[in-house]
Order: sequence, then C-alpha cells, then structure tokens
Amino acid sequence: MRRPPPLRLLAGHPLGVTVVETETVVLGWSAKRDLLGKTVVNDKNDKIGKVDDVIISPSKGSSAPAAPFAIIGVGGFLGIGERSVAIPMDQLKVSNKQLTLPGATKDALKALPPFVYQKK
Repeated sequence: MRRPPPLRLLAGHPLGVTVVETETVVLGWSAKRDLLGKTVVNDKNDKIGKVDDVIISPSKGSSAPAAPFAIIGVGGFLGIGERSVAIPMDQLKVSNKQLTLPGATKDALKALPPFVYQKK
C-alpha cells in the first residue's frame, strides 16, 4: 500500500513529524509520564520540590513556542504553605530516572520570585 505524501504548510514544510524526527521525539521527556508530579532533588539527593506543571512560553514577537519551564512547588506541608517557582527546563537533569536540579536548595528556591498564573 502506497503512503500518501505528507501535508504541506504554506511555507513548504511538512505537517507533523518525519520518520527521523519521530525517532527523536520518542526519546524525549513526556510531561505526563516523566515530569508532572515527579519529585525534584538536588545533587545531594535532597528533596527540594515537585513538578506541578510545564509551561511552554511563546517566542518574543511570535506565537511560536520558544522555551519550556517547569513549575515546581516548593516548601509547605501537604500542600499548605507551598508556593510555585518557574525553572527553565534546561536546568533540570535526569539521573537514574530522577529529576535533579544541580546546586539548588529548598531555601534557594523559596528565595526565587513566586510563579503566579496570569488571569485570562
């Protein structure tokens, strides 16, 4: 059975991903399976927070996605007194299936400006 040609966008780029890109995508992090709700530790293996959300911000002057951020809940106990901070995803590392934020401490994260969702 012959495969139909990929749909093309106005700029001449294929819609969706190519076979080669698919191989790269499957090696990436899944927000649902690998990030959301996962504990974040520092390089000393101290628990410093939990990933509550992943946000992909738009590029400046464009609606195209630019940089992803992890929203990490820090402090508090059983959700009381917890606050959220935004951390660029490229600062997180994966080691032994564990999310690590090298050099971070609970106090350092608590000192960051809080992340607050913008009302729409």
